[in-house]
Amino acid sequence: MSFPFPPIQNETNPYRENVQGKANEPICVAGLLDRSKQILGSSYQGQTPDWTLEEIYNRLEENAPRIAIIGGSSDHPAHIMDFQTSARAAIRIWQNGGVPFYFSTPVMCDGTAQSNQGMSYSLQSRNAVAQMVVNQIESHSYHGAFVIQGCDKQPLGVVSAMAHLDRIRQYRGEAPFFATFAPAHVLQGGTIPAELYAELEQVAKTAEQQGAPDIAADLRDAMAFILQCSSNTAFQGVLERAVDRGIISKAVHKDYEKRLAVATCDGKGGVCAFNGTGNSSRHLVAGLGLVHPAVELLTDPPSQEQVNQAVDSLAGMINNPVFGAANVVAANIKNAIRIHSASGGSTNLMMHLVAAMLYGGYRFSLQDLDRIHHEHPVPDLFDYSLTQGRDIFALAMQCCSGSSRGMETLFYELMQNGVPMDVDAPTVTGTTWRERLAKQDRLSAEYVKENPIILSRPRRPFSGVDVLTGNFFESAVVKISGMTTSQLDEFDKKAAFVLYYENEDDANRGLLDTLLLKKLKQAQSFTRENLLAVLRHNALHLYEDLHALDYDALFERMVEHGVLKIAVVISGQGPVAFGMPEMFTPMQHINANRNLKRLATLISDGRYSGVTYGAAIGHMTPEAGQGGGILYLQTGDLLYLNLRERQIQFVDEAAFRSGRLEWSFEDIKAERAELAESRLATIRTRQRQVAASNRMTGHTDAAHGVVPISVYEEAMLDYRADVTFYTSITIK
Repeated sequence: MSFPFPPIQNETNPYRENVQGKANEPICVAGLLDRSKQILGSSYQGQTPDWTLEEIYNRLEENAPRIAIIGGSSDHPAHIMDFQTSARAAIRIWQNGGVPFYFSTPVMCDGTAQSNQGMSYSLQSRNAVAQMVVNQIESHSYHGAFVIQGCDKQPLGVVSAMAHLDRIRQYRGEAPFFATFAPAHVLQGGTIPAELYAELEQVAKTAEQQGAPDIAADLRDAMAFILQCSSNTAFQGVLERAVDRGIISKAVHKDYEKRLAVATCDGKGGVCAFNGTGNSSRHLVAGLGLVHPAVELLTDPPSQEQVNQAVDSLAGMINNPVFGAANVVAANIKNAIRIHSASGGSTNLMMHLVAAMLYGGYRFSLQDLDRIHHEHPVPDLFDYSLTQGRDIFALAMQCCSGSSRGMETLFYELMQNGVPMDVDAPTVTGTTWRERLAKQDRLSAEYVKENPIILSRPRRPFSGVDVLTGNFFESAVVKISGMTTSQLDEFDKKAAFVLYYENEDDANRGLLDTLLLKKLKQAQSFTRENLLAVLRHNALHLYEDLHALDYDALFERMVEHGVLKIAVVISGQGPVAFGMPEMFTPMQHINANRNLKRLATLISDGRYSGVTYGAAIGHMTPEAGQGGGILYLQTGDLLYLNLRERQIQFVDEAAFRSGRLEWSFEDIKAERAELAESRLATIRTRQRQVAASNRMTGHTDAAHGVVPISVYEEAMLDYRADVTFYTSITIK
């Protein structure tokens, strides 16, 4: 049974007043539907095709809902099956009385772009996607959208566009813009072939025999992970160290690299199964109420029945401003933030959520997001692991088998743990969360008996991404959910030496240098007086035993005991300076080195990949390219990492040597003005590596979503007051 769509209630209809559209577009619609039927073949469900040019003309004339199916480019794994999903959606839209159209956007793959110039375009692509979608939909006067949600920056780029379109349509007095999202299925991770696994284990044994137990242990750690595109970087770091130490040849390294790569991805594509930006976006967009549960978490492209459920629900949304995209986003903002926090979501989304709200016309910032996050404790309810078979593909299997309901289950368990949720917020089912959760079947996390990922009892009482402040910067973020409690203890309330890099390229070279710590020791990069002060503060119980040692022995023992903390600072990576690329690769080099992992946190004005874990601090504002405090740091400075209290402070060295913790930074700017100017000149020169057409000029900073200034200036609505909730919505 189809669900007839009502005509759009607009006073104007460009297709009625302008005959050109009715001359141009019927052949596009007919072509889409003919191609869709051909793609579906024997699985096509429906009557004999009736999409004649005359009937298409009639529907355009009568203002039948014109619905754009938005896909992505097939050079991204998430979108290689779009042709099938778009075909199913087009057929169903037509059967319900609508007029389907199709277009796709470029979608850059962050995995492919890691550590090359493409990373400088990744964040910019989110705004570019939003602009392209707005252009296309406004030009062809579409009323709504069925979005095939992919990975990286595409999901929140399209969410931003949907909210922006709804806001401008309602400003002009037109019908609200509606949208529903169908995330690409989850890509099954690969496994290391048995023969290759045995060869890698032999490399580990050889490393042990040659006095490199750290390489052996790090290689075995990498071998324990489900293969994802991100895991190749971990192998790269360890294997390059093995080459450097003469354990294997470069040719052997490249052979292993090839064999790992071809075993990584399943042929039908999808969103990679780690809980990175792609799957974090899946959870968050669902939390925003924009995803129908029938298509939320799948292991294969959606069936016709599943697509039908998502498309049919549009019948209850069309012409209703409660279901306008901007209102749905704003009404669900607290739900989305709490789901993002409880599921350990990507740091990237701290900017993307702010951006979506601003595009929707609402005043919103990182501080608003942080206030929502902390106004009620959000527990860790997501037991995700790439080494124990609990990746997002496993969660999708649980949903497909009927034992879990995905984000509905997480929503329910948050409420069971006392977290307030906006149950009367509208969703694309045409109903509220309250009505969705009224159906209790398989709702509790307790229904998953083996290897549960969504939990009913928290792993710990806190999770998510925290916003940090300090005396040399305004804001930064750290993914607390990406740190184990023991690792958080390892760095919290510790003093750390700055190891400064002006850019990521220098950092990657330095962090891959197997002699890095030895070189820091030989150069006495950290003064003896400061070493002793750090020893006294970080490990007072060791002070009597170690304080009389000479410099080299003191350095080595502090490394051995994990007392020597290093804040690896990578500056010049912000939106203005270099497009704000992800610092995944240098952080992965730290995580793949067990010596560095115990010692180093990474601080940057760049971003982090959603799959990044560990002591990773990013999004620092103001950025170095704008004269922020990070520009003035240098190797040997001391920082105080007060992570649980969400602070990082620049330490007054003289006071610290005397045993006092005091913060002082303002004089540093004057003392290092010449150094800062030299670094800014380097930033400006390096900036030219990014195409001028795609630089992030005329945008807000990371704390304000990195959106065009014009979008920010027109965002005037109050997200706490200028939204509409519904207490009783039903589909007829």
